[in-house]
Amino acid sequence: MKRFSCFLLFISLAAVGASGQSTGKITGRVMDSQGRVVHQASVQIVELKRTTATDDDGVYEFAGIAPGAYTVAVRQEGFGRASKPVTVAAGAPASLDFELEVSGVSEQVTVTATGTEQTTFEAIASVSNVGANEILSRASVGIGDVLNDEPGVSKRSSGAGASRPVIRGFDGDRVLVSTDGVRVGSLASQSGDHSEPVDPLAQERIEVVKGPATLLYGSNAIGGVVNAISGHDEGAHPGVRGYFSALGGTNNNQAAVSGGLEYGIKNWMLWGNASGQRTSDYEAGGDFGRVFNSFTRNAAGSLGGGYFGQKAFVNATYNYYQNRYGIPLDFRENDPELRSLRVWRNDTKVNFGYADPAWAISSMKFTVDFSNYRHQELADNAVGTTFHNNVFSYRGMFDQRKYGDLTGRFGFDGYKRDYETVGEEMLVNGPVKQNSFSVFALEELKYERVTLQFGGRVENNRYRPANASLPARDFTGVSAAAGARFALWKDGAFVANFSHSHRAPALEELYNHGPHDGSLSFEIGDPDLKAETSNGIDVALRHQSERFKGEASFYYYDISNYIFLAPTGQFDNGVAEGIGGSGFPIAEFRQGNATFKGTELSGDLKLTHYLNLLAGFDYVRAELKDGTSLPRIAPLRARIGLDAHYKNLTVKPEFVAVGDQDRVFINETRTPGYGMVNVSASYLIPTQHFAHIFSVNAYNLTDRLAFNHISFIKEISPEIGRGIRFGYTVRFF
Repeated sequence: MKRFSCFLLFISLAAVGASGQSTGKITGRVMDSQGRVVHQASVQIVELKRTTATDDDGVYEFAGIAPGAYTVAVRQEGFGRASKPVTVAAGAPASLDFELEVSGVSEQVTVTATGTEQTTFEAIASVSNVGANEILSRASVGIGDVLNDEPGVSKRSSGAGASRPVIRGFDGDRVLVSTDGVRVGSLASQSGDHSEPVDPLAQERIEVVKGPATLLYGSNAIGGVVNAISGHDEGAHPGVRGYFSALGGTNNNQAAVSGGLEYGIKNWMLWGNASGQRTSDYEAGGDFGRVFNSFTRNAAGSLGGGYFGQKAFVNATYNYYQNRYGIPLDFRENDPELRSLRVWRNDTKVNFGYADPAWAISSMKFTVDFSNYRHQELADNAVGTTFHNNVFSYRGMFDQRKYGDLTGRFGFDGYKRDYETVGEEMLVNGPVKQNSFSVFALEELKYERVTLQFGGRVENNRYRPANASLPARDFTGVSAAAGARFALWKDGAFVANFSHSHRAPALEELYNHGPHDGSLSFEIGDPDLKAETSNGIDVALRHQSERFKGEASFYYYDISNYIFLAPTGQFDNGVAEGIGGSGFPIAEFRQGNATFKGTELSGDLKLTHYLNLLAGFDYVRAELKDGTSLPRIAPLRARIGLDAHYKNLTVKPEFVAVGDQDRVFINETRTPGYGMVNVSASYLIPTQHFAHIFSVNAYNLTDRLAFNHISFIKEISPEIGRGIRFGYTVRFF
């Protein structure tokens, strides 16, 4: 608390009185692509956190704006998100008009990369963005399935209900999953059969920052961060907005509904949403047949509200998530082993802050979040083990007023975690408390053709097991990064990043000791593990014009003391304990020096007014420095497709090729390659107050038998076979 109090005192001293500059204003109009007025659209000056709405003529206005360069962002349900730069001069109005595409999705904006809104083309980090309509088209209980088509992103799975993103080969505790910038607080990072309690259907978009994001998000993001964004924290708007979605699918008898409402009056907002989804056992491709015990049942909802004034704001949201899903563990049709997981998460989050462009600290935002997570592992409906994980998170972010060419943000964050397992699969003997605290800064120098970023983070993690036989551990480390973006030509840019990242060993890596169904092994942790350190280089060449959009990225990470779960070739027979063992192979958490290197290519070429060519490629090679391949690394993947569109109809056929993975760890199974044909289509019916979106997604049309190399149970649970998913969404505003 002493550090926290000193930090707040520093902020208070830094906040100075308002200046006497002459001010200007920003005005403009928002229309759709067919020339119609878009009223009640939310318009925000990003740097000032000031928000207004368009009137019945689509006009907006901000008065009293200090001279300077700003970014104005516009969002409206049923339309794509847009942002543009603008310069305000003293005593003069600046005009900025927008034309929104009627799509309900956006792939151009990120808030995750730097903590403030910017286009993905301008970002120095490599970012993918999946919007609401695309989420519905890919609809799944698991967030890993939703993101599996993104460049550099694959999925770790253990059946249909438990998929989690893997970024550039990094899995587990190295990929942070968050909602609206706050860690989820689940146990999905520790096991292949644990799901992330995130409802994809309730998100406005999901952003993926690839490569180390440790400066803003901590050591859990040494491989990247996935941020599911609801859109509720982004200001007030008048009137009612909302959506309703429904979908159904063949193969696994999928059915889902989701709906949400936002209501604004003056500076006050209320919101809520609810969704439910279920699937039956699915059929794998080829002659494999049904994958038994692969069902899912999911329900989620949220309720919140807040006040968004010209300078101050406060809002709160309560989220509830429940999921039950089967874990396929054998092939027997008549008497399969029926193991399933039942997951609950209750979460309460409060945001509050203040913004005044005349202060040295132009805006500040504080977040506190309490997540109560538990799941039960069941065998034939009998509870075997219960996992508890309660996490209290807090975060403060401060934006600096621009000084010359320098701007940036800094802050602090931390969390307190109480973890315990009770029952048959008690992986850690007794409860463990974890405390984490960090301070960080990310600064930016922006010139006409060059942007420089640099920053650092100091993080402390403390583990305190209740069991006296387990040692307490403390880790303090420094992460730092520097990046640059060079405008090479009108529509092209080159970006380069260097990062030094620190990661403390995860609780499970230190203290696990017992049989674990999720990895099908008897896991043995090492309380003496050292912290991981990574030095990485990431470069990318981008082009974005009306005719062509593309990016080519290359990366190389050198990691010291890399922690991995290594099979020993021995089996747990219980001899040492004098009882019958689990029969699982024994696997130990070990360390070694490793390298990760790879590439990601993506392109969108406009062939004609009605036809675009789409292409993508990604590959990662991860190995210890002695040449041994690391376990469960995704194989080479390439895709090529078309985007045929006429007015509001879009059809996208594609072919996806996945290479065989023969670079395997000791005793790891090789997986063969495959090719898969998919076709998706959507039709939009826009009106002044409604946007109706009809979609169809036909996947694995050739019914190929495909195995996910990252899955712990890939031989038992191959990928889903041929199927069709139908969806309908109406957005009203």
